[in-house]
Amino acid sequence: MFLSSYENKIDKKGRVSVPATFRSHLNSMGYNGFIAYPSFNHSSLEACSQERIEKLSNTIDSLNPFEEKRDYFATSVLSESENLQFDTEGRVSISKKLLIHAKIKSNILFVGLGKTFQIWEPNIFEKFKVMARKKAFQNRSNLKWDNQLKGDKS
Repeated sequence: MFLSSYENKIDKKGRVSVPATFRSHLNSMGYNGFIAYPSFNHSSLEACSQERIEKLSNTIDSLNPFEEKRDYFATSVLSESENLQFDTEGRVSISKKLLIHAKIKSNILFVGLGKTFQIWEPNIFEKFKVMARKKAFQNRSNLKWDNQLKGDKS
């Protein structure tokens, strides 16, 4: 899983080191990189494995081929996606287009979200995190535990 948050700096050549835990998780799935695309909801980037983007593509493909919303999703996600490959030192080069969407200039924050992760400008994420915590607290009753977890003492 992608867990925790890691901040790294973009070097002079526009590369950023991907957190070792994220790289090792992707490598364990057989990938030497990840897919990134602009978030619909935030000034950030969504990032995932090839398998995850294929599932998203299949979901888009399941829509009526003659409906406009299918084209909207395909254009907004698939045509904007970039396959970012690790170099020998575990870095990727993120395109200017994606950096501009996320308002990233020098530092990048990798934010683990379980099966996916996001890439943020650190100060923008801090503001989002405060609001997210408040909303999560307000909506905490929506989290349901199955019987297996109820008995779990950890």
